Amino acid sequence: MKKIYAEFKEFIMRGNVLDLAVGVIIGGAFQKIIGSLVNDIIMPIITMITGGIDFSNWFIALDGNTYTSLAKAQEANASTLNYGVFLTEVINFLIMAFVIFMMVKTMNSLARKALRKKEEAAEAPTTKICPFCKSEIAIEATRCPHCTSALPNEEEAADEVASE
Repeated sequence: MKKIYAEFKEFIMRGNVLDLAVGVIIGGAFQKIIGSLVNDIIMPIITMITGGIDFSNWFIALDGNTYTSLAKAQEANASTLNYGVFLTEVINFLIMAFVIFMMVKTMNSLARKALRKKEEAAEAPTTKICPFCKSEIAIEATRCPHCTSALPNEEEAADEVASE
């Protein structure tokens, strides 16, 4: 029994299991946020645009009777094809997929910008050419190690180029 407990503990303590657990918890919370966005903000706008149509009451009663609402058909224990509820879920899915797409697109854009900045920083020159002997030297050098000439600082070098 101790061996099983030790193996289970090792399994649970793996990083990927903990990452998965955190992902599932955050995903559940995110689903509630998106569900609220769809049900409380977007669907009322769609209902207003469509003239107050409530998709959830779009159904076909399979017993051949006519009911004024889905709730009344369900009270009568009638089998129904709830295509309005299905349509609402399809709309929820499409909206949720679009919101997630926009979030991923934004995150990818931010990641690309950060990568570009990192690449630009990596591409910054680390060497320069000695103006006297034309040897390659460290960019921070104040004296050339090859010809021992004192190197002008960047401001003096810019002034010399401007005066020539």
